[in-house]
Amino acid sequence: MINSRKSSLKKIVYSIMAVMLIVLVSSCGPKSKYAGPLSPEESMKTFQFAENFKAEIFAAEPLVIDPVDMEFDEEGNAYVVSMIDAYKPDSVKGKDKIIMLKDLNNDGNADTAIVFADNLREATSVLPWKGGLLIAAAPNILYYKDTTGDGRADLKEILFSGFFTGNEEAQITNLRFGIDNWIYANNTGQAGEVHFSENPGGPALQMRGSDFRFRLDRKQYELTTGAGQFGLALDDWGHRFFTTNSIHIQQAVAPKRYLTRNPFLPSGLKSGAVNISDHDPIMFQISATPYWRQERTDRRNKEYQENKLDRVEYARDHFTGASGGTFYGGDAFPEEYYGNIFTTDVAGNLLHRDMLVESDSEPYYVAKQGEQEKKKEFMATTDTWFRPANFSVGPDGYLYVIDMYRQHIETPLSIPEDLQTDMDMNAGNTMGRIYRIVPANDNKAKSVKADLKNASAAQLVETLSHKNRWWRTTAQRLLLERQDKSVIPMVKTLFAESSDPRTRLHALYVLEGMDALDAGIVKEALMDPSPGVRENAAILAEKFPACLSQLQQLVEDNSIRVAYQATLSLGEFKDKGIIPWLAKSVVLHGKSKWFRAAVLSSDAGSSIELLDALSNSNFADKAADWKTDFYKELAETIGARNQKAQVAALLQQSGQNTITKLPNAQAAIVKGLSAGLQNAKGTSDEAKEKLKAIGTATDNDAAKSLDDLKKVYSEIDVK
Repeated sequence: MINSRKSSLKKIVYSIMAVMLIVLVSSCGPKSKYAGPLSPEESMKTFQFAENFKAEIFAAEPLVIDPVDMEFDEEGNAYVVSMIDAYKPDSVKGKDKIIMLKDLNNDGNADTAIVFADNLREATSVLPWKGGLLIAAAPNILYYKDTTGDGRADLKEILFSGFFTGNEEAQITNLRFGIDNWIYANNTGQAGEVHFSENPGGPALQMRGSDFRFRLDRKQYELTTGAGQFGLALDDWGHRFFTTNSIHIQQAVAPKRYLTRNPFLPSGLKSGAVNISDHDPIMFQISATPYWRQERTDRRNKEYQENKLDRVEYARDHFTGASGGTFYGGDAFPEEYYGNIFTTDVAGNLLHRDMLVESDSEPYYVAKQGEQEKKKEFMATTDTWFRPANFSVGPDGYLYVIDMYRQHIETPLSIPEDLQTDMDMNAGNTMGRIYRIVPANDNKAKSVKADLKNASAAQLVETLSHKNRWWRTTAQRLLLERQDKSVIPMVKTLFAESSDPRTRLHALYVLEGMDALDAGIVKEALMDPSPGVRENAAILAEKFPACLSQLQQLVEDNSIRVAYQATLSLGEFKDKGIIPWLAKSVVLHGKSKWFRAAVLSSDAGSSIELLDALSNSNFADKAADWKTDFYKELAETIGARNQKAQVAALLQQSGQNTITKLPNAQAAIVKGLSAGLQNAKGTSDEAKEKLKAIGTATDNDAAKSLDDLKKVYSEIDVK
């Protein structure tokens, strides 16, 4: 146990460091290329906010060292991941720790640290679960729990194993509990063969190209959309936003489970995520550019020019170390900050804020800057050691900044060896700070005592109405863990009567987690006045055939995101009655490739019957480029599936007036079908060459290419 009141020790440490720096400067000749460290208090003085905020020290060394994540449990204890292994050789790794910070005197600041777990290898993230912690520490996701009450974990289990263990900046991380009762994690799309300890004989889950989600209450786990790196934000409605180094905010638009249900979907429609920033890649850095970064950039740009490459690298003012994307759901900031996404850039020594604005034409948000942040960041500093790796939002509603505080934070793998000679990659490895961001007019941050551990089930249900999302989410998680079904009537009443749509959605998923949903409740949710509730109800309706009629109606919903989810969810049904509704989705929203992919991702939506439905709706009467795109995509899907009756019907319809009256439609179908058949199972190399030639010649004479395609297809052996 460490007590922060030993301030004299801290002063001595900084005095010694100052003396050492003076000695080094005076005795080692040339001035160092890199600045030295500042105390937490001095560093904080360099912080420049765009608006009316200030920082307070919540914890600092020696309480925390190399912090990269912090989560509060149901008692309000803060658990901090100390990634002491960072940038060290594999031979010495295995020294990471999980520190439990406690506020014993209730002044709102950490004053005591207890080592909950140590000897971990490359730990990056924690999440409270059933009185213990889930820990992401590649290649594993672990479960640790203190069963004796001494603050140290004694129960230790490996839940999942087989994740990527290479570059520490691209490992399994960012454990997040979602509104839908799933736990999400970033995997940077890295390869891995993942096994679940409770299903030891099951097949390995191949992780390449995906992120990860799981439900321990139902022993489920699966791939999910994304290649999120370090930073994962889930909003109130379950939308997922992730961070990568140079793209600071992307949204996972299409869940992977939909995109993979049709293996014949064209490759151009398989992407499930999009960069939603309207101002990438610019950031407003006020700190000095490190010598090594400027030198490396100059070398690379010279090489690009010598090789006549149309490429430019930037040493500053562009996102290169984006990290820690976090949803602000607290109640301590002004109301307009609720729902913002905060992201850091560890290379630029800054904190960035995005406001999420709904698009009126696409099923995703647009991330925009605040009015006061058009030319500066939410917060920036001149202290080049400030390395904000992550954030946390506490039970007090404030935003916490987790600062590794290091001289260098880039992986050595990315720095030329000759530039590393005067770089100490361990400089700062005994340091770390956690700051609390508060409104500047708060004389003293409010101290909030959280003790949901001892709350009754009824009290937890009441907490689902709290303004601060930390309380609502923690209450939902505890209700899921406890499975006290005596509160089901109370939860149903809350769903029916709450005026807050966020609370109604929490109630809906508490019922789902207790297996207490029925078609009647889902039907009510499908008619909810809140788009976010209707969108989630569409997902839940997939389990209730009795809800199909109402689900179909949502294709015409005035919320584009609800209409999109309804289109995806309809594809889970095998009922042929969904085809006219999928066709309607194409007519209403087909200009968006996301809707076209949603329709084509299902068997019904990529069938010849869909083409019939479109023809009956006079789809081809009015020309539009996106319509020919859809014809090509549909034809390619039918060709890749290569069911003889479907292909024959498409070939026959391609010559009819319902198709040919739309300019370039026939050519689009011939091109798509030729491309799809080339990828179909069993197509010979000889046939592939002929199909390729037909696709190339189509623009010159589509009718002739259609006849040629019919002839070639008649020679292909389709089983």
